[in-house]
Amino acid sequence: MARIKGGLNAKKKHNRVLKLAKGYRGARSKQYRVAKQSVMRALATSYSGRKERKRQFRQLWIARINAAARMNGLSYSKLMYGLKLAQVEVNRKMLSEMAINDAEGFTKLCDVAKAKLA
Repeated sequence: MARIKGGLNAKKKHNRVLKLAKGYRGARSKQYRVAKQSVMRALATSYSGRKERKRQFRQLWIARINAAARMNGLSYSKLMYGLKLAQVEVNRKMLSEMAINDAEGFTKLCDVAKAKLA
C-alpha cells in the first residue's frame, strides 16, 4: 500500500488556526506557531471572561440594591435577610431593576423587610 503524506491535513489544521488569528498584529496572524499560541490563550481567556462577566453583573446588582436600600433606611444584608424572613423570593437582578425603575415598589419591599425584622 502506498504511503500517504499528511500535508493536506496539516494545511487544513494550520488554516483553521490562522483563520481564528485573523486581525491579530504581526506574526500572530501570519506564522502558525505564534498564531497557535495566541489563539489558545485567547480561547482560554474568552472562556474565563464569560464566567467573570456573571460575577461582575452580580456585583453591580448588589451595589445598586445596597444604594437603594440605604435610601430606605436599611443595609443590603438587612434587606435581604428581611425579605428571606418574609418569604419574598425576588432575585438580585430584578431587585436592582426595581431600585432603578420602580422606586415605589422597592420602597414597599423595604417596608415588608423592615416589618419582618422588627
